[in-house]
Amino acid sequence: MTSIKNYNLNELKQIFLELGEKQYRAEQVFKWLYIDKANSFDEMTNLSIELRKKLKQNFEITEYTILKKQVSKDGTKKYLFRLSDKNTIETVLMEYKYGKSICVSTQIGCKMGCKFCASTGIGFVRNLTSAEIIEQILAVEKDENVKVSNVVFMGIGEPLDNYDNVVNAIRIINNQKGINIGARHMSISTSGLVPRIYNLADENIQCTLSISLHATNNKKRSSLMPINNLYSIEELIKACKYYIKKTNRRVSFEYALIKGENDTLDDAKGLIRLLKGMLCHVNLIQVNKIETRLFEKSNNENIINFRNYLNENGIVATIRRELGSDIEAACGQLRRSAATGNVLK
Repeated sequence: MTSIKNYNLNELKQIFLELGEKQYRAEQVFKWLYIDKANSFDEMTNLSIELRKKLKQNFEITEYTILKKQVSKDGTKKYLFRLSDKNTIETVLMEYKYGKSICVSTQIGCKMGCKFCASTGIGFVRNLTSAEIIEQILAVEKDENVKVSNVVFMGIGEPLDNYDNVVNAIRIINNQKGINIGARHMSISTSGLVPRIYNLADENIQCTLSISLHATNNKKRSSLMPINNLYSIEELIKACKYYIKKTNRRVSFEYALIKGENDTLDDAKGLIRLLKGMLCHVNLIQVNKIETRLFEKSNNENIINFRNYLNENGIVATIRRELGSDIEAACGQLRRSAATGNVLK
């Protein structure tokens, strides 16, 4: 039986018509799901008993089980959730001056094989449904009794490899009659699935596109990110320019500085040549330690010099504030921590 949270409001309205019900009933259910956070159809007391029975016969409302919750010294919180099929995913809640930001997973495992990411090597299992993506937000809001203001699709998995479910989840999250988070407060990260970047541009959703770049030439990027063997840097930049033209939105380029790998002056110059004239922003990240890789983060002085050189040469660059590294919740550290329902110690 499918979760009713897999359907956006327009789809629900059509379903209710097929059930012989008025369309406004779909809006009532939508409110129960995303504002009142109902756990069962029986809680939806403004619906008739007959309608609730129909809904129970056709749909389910699932909730996540929290297997583990870790709290960082900086206040970041990492959740390990168990799904209905006993698989697990990780989700992170971060605190910023502008509000609460949540980093959601979009797949169980990942196919991309990026060398600096903890999700690599655990094996791809399946895509998350729209409901399973959305449920991460609802479960965290309920557990913490907070309102999430920003969503980043940067957890486990490649969001654009699960394109339809992710785009549908965005539409549900964005709906003013539900969770009501503005599209401009959502960011989608991709390792570089070029055809899907064009698709996303044509959706014109107005979310922020974040590109995991991490190198400025094909040889180096391919050694770090196998996806580059399929779609070159030149193809990737061309797709980003299309996204900017179509949406008039600035693209964010994520660049993890790895000691001796991509943090030299020549690398900075290469980045300037690549991005000059684009409506973009560079997010410099300190690569984080993971169990299976030997990459070392660039030292602080070098990171600052790298940023300053970019800024002095017309590329807007900032250094991302590192959050949650002590609980392995920082960039690149999320992994499917349990193969089944058992938390790995």
